[in-house]
Amino acid sequence: MGGAQTLDVRTRDRVVRMLLEDGPATAADLAARLSLTQAAVRRHLDALVAHGEVEARERPVRGQRGRGRPAKLFSLTDAGRDTFPHTYDDLATAALRHLAAHGGVEAVERFAAERVSALEDRCREAMAEVSEDPATRAEALADALSREGYAASASAIASGGQLCQHHCPVAHVATEFPQLCEAETQAISRLLGTHVQRLATIAHGDGVCTTHIPAQSTVVRTSS
Repeated sequence: MGGAQTLDVRTRDRVVRMLLEDGPATAADLAARLSLTQAAVRRHLDALVAHGEVEARERPVRGQRGRGRPAKLFSLTDAGRDTFPHTYDDLATAALRHLAAHGGVEAVERFAAERVSALEDRCREAMAEVSEDPATRAEALADALSREGYAASASAIASGGQLCQHHCPVAHVATEFPQLCEAETQAISRLLGTHVQRLATIAHGDGVCTTHIPAQSTVVRTSS
């Protein structure tokens, strides 16, 4: 990347950060803060609007409207905000540390159970018309979990079957608080109507969350 292009990227990042931290602004406001010409700032704003990261609207006018076109206010879209790293995992971990310190391990376990109960209810509803056969229920559960963002699949193995989740929304938090994984495993057991065993978790550093389903029946492959 050339020097001029690098400077452009840095300036554009500064424009986005100002809109994030200070809220909507006109090109004139941004130009004054950045010590740039309005033409230069507008070039960056036009590019951000084209990428869907910034949107423009007319600035409300108080009192009698003067001559000329009203100034435009530029603000970040949801896509623009998503370009910044989130600290949700850090916040959740801090909250659970506080809960553990003041309520003990039992409080964390109760929280984990309550958190997974909503997911369990949605999956149970999705599996309402499925037979009691563990193989069929595993397929249906994999589909339900995939719709929840877990990218799940069910497959047959020599000792029975296994349910694999290729994504975990709480993996970073569960690294410190395995109670989240344990509550999820218990929910899977209830949904399948049989004992299951977690063999691997993403939170533990494995590539996939793998749950073993004993060999009362055979589980067949289903798409993620």
